[in-house]
Amino acid sequence: MSPRFLLSAFIVGSLLTGCAVGPDYVRPDVTTPDHFQRQAEIDQRHAPASADLATWWTGFGDPELTRYVTLALEQNLDLAQASARVTQARAGLGAATAALLPSGSISGQAARAYQSVETPLGQVLNATPGFDRYGSNDEVDFNASWELDAFGGLRRGREAALADYQASEAGTVATRLAVAAQTADIYITIRGLQARLKVARKQVQTEQDLLATINLLYGKGLAAELQVRQAEGALAQVKASVPVLEAGLDAAMNALDVMLGTQPGTHRAELIEEREIPRAPQIATTETPGELLRRRPDLIVAERRLAASNARIGVAIAEYYPKLSLSGLIGSATSLGGGNLFTSGANQAAGVLGLRWRLFDFGRINAQIQQAKGQQAEMLAAYRLAALRATEDVENAYSALIKREEQTAVLTHGVDSLGRARTASFAAYQKGVVSLIEVLQADESLLRASDEREQARTESARAAVAAFKALGGGWQPEKPEAVAVE
Repeated sequence: MSPRFLLSAFIVGSLLTGCAVGPDYVRPDVTTPDHFQRQAEIDQRHAPASADLATWWTGFGDPELTRYVTLALEQNLDLAQASARVTQARAGLGAATAALLPSGSISGQAARAYQSVETPLGQVLNATPGFDRYGSNDEVDFNASWELDAFGGLRRGREAALADYQASEAGTVATRLAVAAQTADIYITIRGLQARLKVARKQVQTEQDLLATINLLYGKGLAAELQVRQAEGALAQVKASVPVLEAGLDAAMNALDVMLGTQPGTHRAELIEEREIPRAPQIATTETPGELLRRRPDLIVAERRLAASNARIGVAIAEYYPKLSLSGLIGSATSLGGGNLFTSGANQAAGVLGLRWRLFDFGRINAQIQQAKGQQAEMLAAYRLAALRATEDVENAYSALIKREEQTAVLTHGVDSLGRARTASFAAYQKGVVSLIEVLQADESLLRASDEREQARTESARAAVAAFKALGGGWQPEKPEAVAVE
């Protein structure tokens, strides 16, 4: 058998077997609990409304909250960046797919030259009878080339590009979920700060009324100066809390504007009007933790990155083997004038079988393979860690929601009792039964309890947002495209 026949048989055999070096990807198993620890308590909650996971923000029953989340999903600049990354990954996938296919090009040229007779070549040609110093060269060619993916390196490259593209798509969904959750969280924080400011300002008015009463008694000689100064100190202490809350409110409003992709202050006038803190809706879930966590887009991102790193091991291993390519040319060329172009005598053709083999570079290839395996091990650990943290996120959000609602109920009862106690202590003070200290202590306790109640209401609503985010926001991932690599 001739060497040419053996080489041809080798190429055909390799293409028919379609083998691809490197490990085939298998999605790793991740251990998840059978149920969340607080699931039963979450199911037993009493909420004014139930939320659909797909549009969970509507379950809070606040039209303004729904409007701002909708605006953020349309205008947020983090989402614009994520969409641009998807475009880049899609282009990378297209390039990796195109590498598997033959490529072709058409080239042509037409040249006109006037030969010098003062050069050695010109002198020789000038001595030839009938020499024409004018000359022309016309050529049109069709070129085609194809790198034969005999060992699957290019297919592994496309597999990695596809996984990267899927990771970028899931990353966009993860960004959407994060934007919706952060927008809702900031809005709830704004309403919570407004509620706390309302409590503080009401207490300021109460302390001012108390000071006015004591000043009146002091003017009649019925109260000591000590009592006046005590009331003034209590009023100043309450007033001092207002600027801090106002600064926090300004920062939250500015943060919301940035989330909406607008200049700080754009929506301030709309937010000035106070509204109730949104109440956390019912979180209705019937799936297991494993099913819920597989919906989280950040876990899809981690898993697809793992698949891409696995494919790149095959890309690196493929460098051990020779790279084969076919190229050909069909065209027409003449130097006798354009009239002879495309005639039978001007036709030309060529075929080339190319071979490239890094035969003496195995040390560097070994290093590249080890690097790829190290990256794959890193991505595997990152995926497993992401799964653990996803479960942790749900557990923490569930616990915070339940405990904050319990705290709200206790504080609501406490505020009612402290309000009655303050009224009774002031009446007793007016009758001279108790001192001013008792009234001031009652005011301080009432203020602290009222402020803590508004904080608890805010934190329970924020915990519900965190729970919806931890559960993946209802996103249903599409089944990843199958990559046939034998």
